[in-house]
Order: sequence, then C-alpha cells, then structure tokens
Amino acid sequence: MPMSGVICDTITGMEYTVLKSLVVIFGASAFVVFILQRLKVPSIVGFLISGVIIGPHGIGLIRDTHAVEVMAEVGVILLLFTIGIEFSLARLARIRKSVIAGGGLQMALTTAFMAAAGALVAVKPGDALFFGFLIALSSTAIVLKLLAEKGETDSPHGRVMVGILIFQDLCIVPLMLLIPVLSGGNVMATDIAMKMGMAVLIISVVLVSARWLVPGLLHQVVHTRSRELFIITIIMLCMGTALLTARFGLSLALGAFLAGLVISESEYAHQATTDILPFKDSFIGLFFVSVGMLMDIGYTAANWQKVTAAVAASFTLKIITGTAAPLLIGTPLRASIHAGLGLAQTGEFSFVLAEAGRASALISNDLYQVFLSSSVLTMTATPFVLKAAPSLSAWVTARRLLKKMNRMPRRAGSAGFSRKKQDHVIIIGFGLNGRNLVKVLKESEIPYAVLEMNSDTVQEMKKKGEPIYYGDGTSPEILEKLHIRNARLLVVAISDPASTRRIVSVARHENPDIHIIVRTRYLAEVEDLVALGADEVIPEEFETSIEIFARVLDRYHFPRNVIMDMVERIRSNSYTALRSIDLPKHRLFVQDTLVPEIEMDGIKVQESSPLAGRSIAELGIRKKTGVTVIAVRRGEAVIPNPDPDFRLQAGDIVLFTGSMKNMDRATANFAGRSKTHEG
Repeated sequence: MPMSGVICDTITGMEYTVLKSLVVIFGASAFVVFILQRLKVPSIVGFLISGVIIGPHGIGLIRDTHAVEVMAEVGVILLLFTIGIEFSLARLARIRKSVIAGGGLQMALTTAFMAAAGALVAVKPGDALFFGFLIALSSTAIVLKLLAEKGETDSPHGRVMVGILIFQDLCIVPLMLLIPVLSGGNVMATDIAMKMGMAVLIISVVLVSARWLVPGLLHQVVHTRSRELFIITIIMLCMGTALLTARFGLSLALGAFLAGLVISESEYAHQATTDILPFKDSFIGLFFVSVGMLMDIGYTAANWQKVTAAVAASFTLKIITGTAAPLLIGTPLRASIHAGLGLAQTGEFSFVLAEAGRASALISNDLYQVFLSSSVLTMTATPFVLKAAPSLSAWVTARRLLKKMNRMPRRAGSAGFSRKKQDHVIIIGFGLNGRNLVKVLKESEIPYAVLEMNSDTVQEMKKKGEPIYYGDGTSPEILEKLHIRNARLLVVAISDPASTRRIVSVARHENPDIHIIVRTRYLAEVEDLVALGADEVIPEEFETSIEIFARVLDRYHFPRNVIMDMVERIRSNSYTALRSIDLPKHRLFVQDTLVPEIEMDGIKVQESSPLAGRSIAELGIRKKTGVTVIAVRRGEAVIPNPDPDFRLQAGDIVLFTGSMKNMDRATANFAGRSKTHEG
C-alpha cells in the first residue's frame, strides 16, 4: 500500500476514535445529568460520575483519554476566559489583598501544616512539602463556575475565593520549579530566578496590551462588520494568550484569565462573552468528565479506608487554612468560613503536579492512587458543600463560643459606632447602589449609617467623613450597634443572596416595625425575601425590563401618565401585574407621519380627573403650563386643533406640544391635580 494511503487510513482512524469518544461522552453525560437533575443534583456531579462510569477504570467505553484531556483543557481555558471578561483590572485591583495576602497565607499555612505532620510521622521534609503543595491547590474551574452560577463572584466570600485561586495559579511556576529541588536534584538558583522573571515579564506584557493594543485591534475588526472575524479574533486572543503564558511556565488557565481581563477593558466585552458561551458550556463538560475518568473504582473500593482518611484529612486541613487565611487579613468570620468550605477540594492542577512528583519519586504509586481517588471525591462533594456553606457559616458564627471572635475589632475598625442614632436609614453595602443612595440622603439631610465588609473602602470613606462602619450585616450584634431598633429604614444592597436573606430575617426579628428595602438580582428571589420580612424587593433584571418597556412605549407615544400608571401598578403588586396588564388598544399617534418635525407628549383623561367635562379654555392649559393642545383622540376619531370651547371627556387622549420643560410641567400639573381631586 502506498505511504499516502497508510497516512490517510491513520488519520481516518484517529478521527473515528475522537468522534466516537465525543459521542460516548456527550451521550452518557446527557443521560446521567438528566437523571440527576430530577434529583436536584448539580450538573458538575453528573459529569464527574459520567467520567467514572465510561472511563478506563469503569466500564471502559473510553480507554484512550488523551484526546479527551486535550479538549478538557480547552473547556478550562474558555471558562477562565469568560470569568476574566466579567472581571476588570479595576476589580482585580480591589481584591489585591485577597490575592496577595489571603492567597499567600492559605498556601503557606497548608504547606506548613503538612510539613509539621510529615515531621511527626518521620516523612522526608521534601516529600512532606510536596504533599503540602498538592493539598494547598483548589479547583479554579469548579469553584468559579459554581460562584458564577449563583451570582456570588462579587460577594465578600466570592472575592476572597477568587483572590486565593488567582494566587494559587500564580504559584504554579515556582511549584513546578521546586519539584527537582525537593527530590534532591541540582537546580541553579539563577535558572529559577530567570524563569520567574520571564513569568512576571509575560504577565506585564499581557496587562499592558489591555490598554494599548487590544482595544484598537478589536475596533478595527468590528468595523469590518464580520461576526465570523470577530469570533475568530476573540478565540485567537484567548488561546494565544493561554499558549503564551504556558510557554513560559505559567498555567493555561491563568493565561486565559488574563486574556479575559484584556478583553474586559474594551467596549466589546459583552459581545465577546455572548459569542464564546456556546463553546465554553460544551467544552467545560468535557473537563469534568475527564477528571472523573481518573478515578479507579476498583482501587477505591479495595482501599476505602485509606481513601476515606485522605478525604477527611484533606477537607479538614483545607477548611482550617481556607478559613484562617481570610480571617487574618480582616475578613469577617462568616465570610471566612464560607470561603474555607468553598476551597476545601483539591485542584485540577494538582493532578499535573502529582504526575510530575511521581516521575521524580516524590510520591509512590500507591499514594498517587489514593491521591487521585480522594481528589475526585472532594471535587464531587464541592457543589453540595458550597450549597450548605451559607447555613453552616451562619450556624458556626452564631455559636456562643465564636461570637467573641466575630466581635473582635479589626484593622478597619468595627469600633466607633455612633451612640446617637434615631429615625435613620441603615445601608448595608457600599457599592454603586449604596453610594448613589448616600448622595441623595446627604442632599436631603436624612441621617444614615453604612455597613460595609470591604475594609479598604471603610478606611477610605472614613477619612472623607462618611458614617461608615466595618462589619457583617448578618450579625445581630453589629445591627444593634447601628441602632436598628431606632432606625426607620434598612436598605440591603449587596451581591450575596444567602447573606441578604439572613440579614432580612435578623433585621425583622430585631425590629418588627422597620421598613426593609432589598436589592436583588433575580425576580425568582422576590417571594422568598418578602416571606422573610422584606417590605420591598427590587430585582435588577425586572427593573431593567420596566425601563425598556417604558422607553419603547414612549417612542410609540403612549400617554406618559398611562406608562407611569403601568409602572407603579407593577411595582406595587410585587411585579405580578405584568402578567395581566391593561394597555390601550392603540398608540397615541403615529408621529413619524403626522408631525415628524416637532416634539409631542400627551395625557389620558381618567374617569375621576377634574379635566373631564371641562373645556380647554376653562382649564387654561396654555396659560398655566406653556403647552399648546394640537389634537385630541376620542375613540378612533382624531380631532385636530380643537376649539377653546372643546370639552374633554374621560378616555380622551390629549396631545400637546411645547418645550420639554413645559411638557413635563403640564404632565406633572395634570397628574397632581388629578391626585388632589381623587384624594
């Protein structure tokens, strides 16, 4: 057979193998995830179980996992890329303390604990340190995916976890370089310094390009109006940056995250996220399946005592160090415990590190198998642990023994609470919503107090004279210090759904008469928060929809009072009125064809309005408001330029024109008189 034919047959065989693997993976995953979804089990667990079942240690439908692992890497790259887009350099700068101090402490504490434990059982110092490295790393892919799904990436515990995970990814270079040193090999200090310098240099180049190169490149690409070119460019930037960082010893995941940060600085970030999502969701499932394939069910069953002990030891150590590190940098106890629980699993890069350690004789084959089995089990347990984390952290914080720890003054200063507060507003969260509310309250001379868990923000605003304090709003003691029993209003504006529910419940218990206003992200959370005691819940997604439909109807010239009436009814009925809204069957006028060159507005005459039954002359519309009535719609008939003696009736739509200021005055005047009359 000619050589070309052999090559063709080889390529065809490879394509068949890869295609068969994909069909088996997606088929098995779809079936398992579907079954588990009925049982309310997270999809991540379904993917991991699918990998265990179809992998080489399961029923063996897939024996060569190399191609799957390559595609799984693509999934991790795309996941970290989209998370990087949702971040920004400014947000990264805000969590720098969590990255540097929190991540450094978590890694150091975990490694130190393992080194001490190794010394007690007479394990070589190099081996003990290596085990510390393996255990210290957490799963960036799993944790960030779960945080993103729950909308908690920007919550207090979310910021801590993201910061620590970023630091762990940055540690990959030195950890890989230290393996030969720990195994007794000869490594030059200059080689280590050079590689570290190159890593710092490549990160700097990537971040500088975020400001100077990428925005201009994307601007030129967008100007071609080719969606295909835009998608290709985005994928090239993502994969290219990941490849570049991997070339200099950093992880692919870190490179993808940096690429996302680069894109986030441009105005095309949202479009990039939308275009990448279908690829990400498909490939990330492959990653979790590939992790499941690592687990040898037979070995785990035969050595269940060792594996169980390893899982228990790993969880215990990671929870302790993951909680202690945030506490030491001033994070409240509840958020620290939540972060510790969320970071308790083993990381995906630990598998690469373990393989390198086995090659250097730092870990035996038996321990390697124990490590693989226990790691997959900790990853499988993570969705359940994170789901229980809010309740567990709140329960632990509430224990009498730990309340003293929660009250301990921190560097940011939880002390200094005002002793004289009465009839004031308590604002929990000093993000965009909190800052805007403070501006209004300050202008209106309404007393207020702010509670914030970002110590840097507290210190900065304290210097500017703001009544802002550091503390956790879920703590009854902290709310008591803000004099919640004497407050008139409580406004909760944080990005942590679990904490929001807890705050509402505690606040209602502490002050049954306080009016509670809550900002939340999703409409689905409204009913739960109202049941817990919130008086008003403002879901961001629904407020956006209200603003959109109000502007759409305004462009079609519906009377402004009709639009505002709809908006008020929807809000007053806890957002349920939209399901049965009563709209006029026609819009006001087709302005584009009737009078395209002027600005117009209008108002609908209500049944109880004092406008009904009175003439235009009697109302003195032009004299009082400065607008001119140019038409009246009555049913299907349009009366242009009505006479001064024309009498208005209920249901009439009055169209007037004038300056925007006068039209606003007219609308407010009619609405105000109507309300006075009705009252």
